[in-house]
Amino acid sequence: MTIPVTGPIQPTPQQQAQLDNIRRQWQQKKRIADHFSKIGKTLAVYSGKGGVGKTTVAINLAVMLANRGAKVGILDADIDCPNVVKAMKADLRPGHNEDGELFPEPKWGVKVLSMGFFQRDEEEAIVWRGPMIHNAITQFLEKTNWGELDYLITDLPPGTSDAPLTLMQTLPIDGFIVVTTPQELSKIDAKRSINMIKKLNTRILGVIENFAGDVFGSGAGEELSREMELPFLGRLNLLPDYRDTEKPTVLLSNKVREEYQNVVEQVVAALSVDKRQSES
Repeated sequence: MTIPVTGPIQPTPQQQAQLDNIRRQWQQKKRIADHFSKIGKTLAVYSGKGGVGKTTVAINLAVMLANRGAKVGILDADIDCPNVVKAMKADLRPGHNEDGELFPEPKWGVKVLSMGFFQRDEEEAIVWRGPMIHNAITQFLEKTNWGELDYLITDLPPGTSDAPLTLMQTLPIDGFIVVTTPQELSKIDAKRSINMIKKLNTRILGVIENFAGDVFGSGAGEELSREMELPFLGRLNLLPDYRDTEKPTVLLSNKVREEYQNVVEQVVAALSVDKRQSES
């Protein structure tokens, strides 16, 4: 019996396109991993909706960590509504080399990178479709040289659309911090965002309730934590201290600094447990 001799099976054009796409994604993740190789922990501050004070929480956490002696960076990943530059009063644009690599400059001890540095006018609307936002995010991740950091705080876009999903699937995130406010609608949106994170099998460090006090009430953060079986990291009160925007409020107010100190200690402790478990 003669066995016919055949050559290697050639993939169809559709199969070849899928293989090429997988190869590009693998190469992209490797480039990003190389740029993040000197970063200890990457934390994502996330919310189900805008306007809950997510950026305020992110910058104050970053500054508090820096004041503890840590090397910290903050990535403003909200491409179409970047607010970190304004909130941090960051005035030094990132440096760059001939290859287009970006080198974030520090403010208040925190290295800062944001799309806000590249806007001609901060009041200009960035009207981009999904693919353009995706490309901008991946450029930031692939081209930024953070140097050695203990923590990178990422201010994620709110909601459950393409932009936060891209970051969750691309960025090596060690833990999420979810921000909600006391209102019922904010709690519902935060629950949606938590369910999105859980589908991606990424750790949630806990929930923060922002804007608590006489105006909006309190308790939704603790309720959400209990219902979703997550740690409650703390309640941040709506204080008049936030009116002074000259600096991040933890640098101006003892009351606010004490509230954030409680949050930071819980976050650092949780991440320290991870480190000890990985070393054992």
